[in-house]
Amino acid sequence: MRKLFALLGIAVLALTVAVGAKTLLTPSRQLAVAPATPVQVDVAAATARLSAAVRLKTIASVDDVDANATEFGALHTLLQTSFPKAHEVLKREVVAKYGLVYTWTGSDPKAAAIGLMAHQDVVPIAPGTEGDWQQPPFSGVVRDGFVWGRGSWDDKGNLMSIMEAVELLVASGFQPRQTIYLIFGQDEEISGMRGAAQIAKLFKERGIHLQFVLDEGLLITDGLLAGLSKPAALIGVAEKGYLSLQLTANATPGHSSMPPPQPEATAIGMMTAALARLEDQQMPLAVRGLSREMFETLAPEMSGMNRVFLSNMWLFKPVIEQQLKKVASTNATLRTTTALTVFNAGNADNVLPGRAKATVNFRLLPGDTSDALIAHVGEVVENPAITIEKVPGFSEASKVAATDAAGFQLINRTLRQLHPDVIVAPGLMIAATDSRYFDGVADNVYKFSPVRAKPEDLKRFHGTNERISTDNYVELIQFYHQLISNSAPAP
Repeated sequence: MRKLFALLGIAVLALTVAVGAKTLLTPSRQLAVAPATPVQVDVAAATARLSAAVRLKTIASVDDVDANATEFGALHTLLQTSFPKAHEVLKREVVAKYGLVYTWTGSDPKAAAIGLMAHQDVVPIAPGTEGDWQQPPFSGVVRDGFVWGRGSWDDKGNLMSIMEAVELLVASGFQPRQTIYLIFGQDEEISGMRGAAQIAKLFKERGIHLQFVLDEGLLITDGLLAGLSKPAALIGVAEKGYLSLQLTANATPGHSSMPPPQPEATAIGMMTAALARLEDQQMPLAVRGLSREMFETLAPEMSGMNRVFLSNMWLFKPVIEQQLKKVASTNATLRTTTALTVFNAGNADNVLPGRAKATVNFRLLPGDTSDALIAHVGEVVENPAITIEKVPGFSEASKVAATDAAGFQLINRTLRQLHPDVIVAPGLMIAATDSRYFDGVADNVYKFSPVRAKPEDLKRFHGTNERISTDNYVELIQFYHQLISNSAPAP
């Protein structure tokens, strides 16, 4: 028995030493670069131009392609008058009525082109919440160090800062070595089918191939990751797919006074049982692939037990997964999610309906396909009386962009030059962006906005009191200026 305890003690000691050594000896993956001096920006003038853009109600409509045409036209005019030097040099095209494509021809026709994306449209204000805004939602008020209003963050902040950076570069006499395309869709918030999808189609028809595309996406977050004291810039290298399935349960209608003995014989009973099983038997959760690379990149920068656990995934992976699935945001990055979103059945309280319908929305993890998802749902529901159909408008998960490619390294280097305190890591975009249409146009598609956000800021996204600080807006301009400058090294 003593020998057994001695062996057990040796094993525990060896394991402790191995865990400690792995924790302490795992090197940082952060890029070491010399700081860069950011370009000087006329803060008052730049924020005034963003404010003017925010005042335009560029809300796209599902039903009417020309809804708010005057507002989109006014935005186009604002861009032309605000950035005259850029418009003298760049070729401007209007695509599909309101989409914009700018071509900045490079000096080297053999150099691979790149694309910078943003979208012109904004989401509407939720009815009845207008009075909850500290500043009117389309006022573009500049106050207390912020530009307030819908679109200041999503996504006119990116659109206008890209144009500000290009205007400064053109004014300085800069010419890119490779051609740069500025791609501004007009309906990202309602699918991007009229804008970005048509622009991507046009690029394919013209044989335009891009080295990489950078669109809106993940942010510079502060205080969102436990154990990480520094801000984290997560560069989206993939985005989840979007699939809604409509389930229809058919049963014999009847009088509510004589329900069948088996509850699942009714349409509502069948459907609720099926939905309960779908919630209970979701797609598997696992730290693998992209999520594993993200955590392994962040691990050396963390403190305490978070660093210990994430540095020793070989040992603690099951524990980590159990903890991460308890939080909605991390759960969504580790699995294809299941969300019950619509339920319709019955029209009278004394009638057993003959049909019940429900819509279930799935956000597909890269590696999962819509066909595999439908097979999973069929196996879980396991009821021939329930039909399963795809709702139009689905999209597969994007391909995963390479983190060792020139595009990722360019974004990484730019961030580290301007913000040495920021930790850079790859991440997964769980929402949809216009850039998904460029998977077949660009070698790699990245999704990142240099917008700073704390936990309390996230509710402003598509919500009330959307705003961006003037300091952060200047950082956006400096980021795109440095990124474009870095993208044109001497041949």
